[in-house]
Formats: sequence, structure tokens, C-alpha cells
Amino acid sequence: MSKVYVFLADGFEEIEALAVVDLLRRAEVDTTMVAVSDTIEIIGGHGIVVTADKVIEEISFEDADLLFLPGGTMGVKNLGKSEELCNKLVEFYEKGKMVAAICAAPTLLHKLGILNGKNATCYRSLAGELTEATYVDANVVVDGNVITSQGFGTSVDMGLALIEYFKGREEAKRIQYEVMYRA
Repeated sequence: MSKVYVFLADGFEEIEALAVVDLLRRAEVDTTMVAVSDTIEIIGGHGIVVTADKVIEEISFEDADLLFLPGGTMGVKNLGKSEELCNKLVEFYEKGKMVAAICAAPTLLHKLGILNGKNATCYRSLAGELTEATYVDANVVVDGNVITSQGFGTSVDMGLALIEYFKGREEAKRIQYEVMYRA
């Protein structure tokens, strides 16, 4: 079974994380919310407290098939403070394993060199920060082992793209129909 780790830090964009987690779990993709702090209670950018499944010290990165970063300006800054996470993102990318990010989070991938020479998207006002990537104004961009998305409004698109990656187009269409999402 495929395994996804979704990383949460104070200030994360709640919808971007939870919509993706919800969709992946509906498709029966093993999805774990991981706090990069020492507590499983994380405060989102809009004051919503979310309880992660584990803290980063409790997981084995070797078990994961994909690492996912939700956005939120402050959340992404806080994710970037985790040296362990940043090192593992680079390691995953270099090994050809999948990394995904939405909204402001692709800027962290860019800072780590992961988007160099890639097609990518992010929150539109941050597009200028992707200086070593080619910005594409699309809901979701897949380039090799990197998947990026634009933000809150494209969260369902991101979740469906991840389902398609793991389970195929038919399963993504089934979930899309189930949640009554019309693209």
C-alpha cells in the first residue's frame, strides 16, 4: 500500500492540508498527518487547531512514497525551520521519490533546489520566487517526481492528482464523482 506523509506546522493553510488528506483517505491511500513540532496539536493559519497523527520523530521516512507540504505563508516558514524535513525532501527528490506542495509551499521546494529546471505552479503572487523553475498558471502541474498546485481553490484538484498518481485515473474519477466535484 502507498504511504503519504502530510507535514503540518503552525500557520498551515487548513483546507489545503485537510482536503488532500480527506481525498487520499477516501481512496484508501495510507495518509499520515505529521507535525514538525514536539506536539501533535497544530494551529492553522486561521486559528483552527488540528491534531496530527504523529510528530516527525515518530515516523520512518523510508516507509513513505510521497511527502506533501500544504501552504500558508507562516506554515511554510515553519516547515522550512525543520532541518530534518528539509533534508528528507531533498533526499526524496534525489532518489526519484515523489514530493508535492501547494500554494506557498512550492517556494520551499524551490529554496531547496528541487524545482530547478522544472515546470511548477504556486500561489500566483509568489510565482516570481520560482526563478529556477518555469512557472505554469495551472491548477496542478506534474513534472517528473514533483507535483505542485496553486492554493486553497485547487486543493481538490491536488488531492485528485495524487489519487491518480497512486491509484489511476479511474479511481480519481470515482472519488471526484463521489464528492460531487465538477472541474
